[in-house]
Amino acid sequence: MRRQVFDILVSVGGLVLVIVLVTAGALLMWAHSSAGSSVHYQLARQNIYFPEKSQIPPDQKSYLDRYAGQQLLTGPQAHAYALKIASDVYALPYHGIYAEVSAASRAHPGNKKLAVEVQTAFTASTLQGLLLEAYGFSVFGVIALWAGVASFCFAFMILSLVLLGLYHARRTPPETQLFAVVER
Repeated sequence: MRRQVFDILVSVGGLVLVIVLVTAGALLMWAHSSAGSSVHYQLARQNIYFPEKSQIPPDQKSYLDRYAGQQLLTGPQAHAYALKIASDVYALPYHGIYAEVSAASRAHPGNKKLAVEVQTAFTASTLQGLLLEAYGFSVFGVIALWAGVASFCFAFMILSLVLLGLYHARRTPPETQLFAVVER
């Protein structure tokens, strides 16, 4: 096989790979944007605000101080608020574990206080789960962003190699063989 033909074939294969990587990068950027806007939209509709600095308990300051007074709009904020809920619920009887509070309430059906705690534990665990789901989607969005950036970087590197391969194909004499035949 002639060297020039080989260089052109490898360069065309590289060009196909560049197209695949650019397409993947564009789709990953779209996924990042879509995840971010979806998380923002869903959280904004809930109209949840962090407590002011003066209202944050000392055991929650480490993860709530930076968001004090702000509306909950991002995945990291959702994670912090889920930690707040977990801390608040832990102070309840049975540490707010729905299954345990519910079992105690069923064992004592006339106890109104336990019935209210069942509702509180259910609401808190549901909200905490939804906030952690929003956080998870935001993490997927960030991963998609960096995967898209990496895809574009690899596409640029391979495009550079494709151009070098085509340059080499133009400079190689047409009669040059890929594997030289050695006569004995």
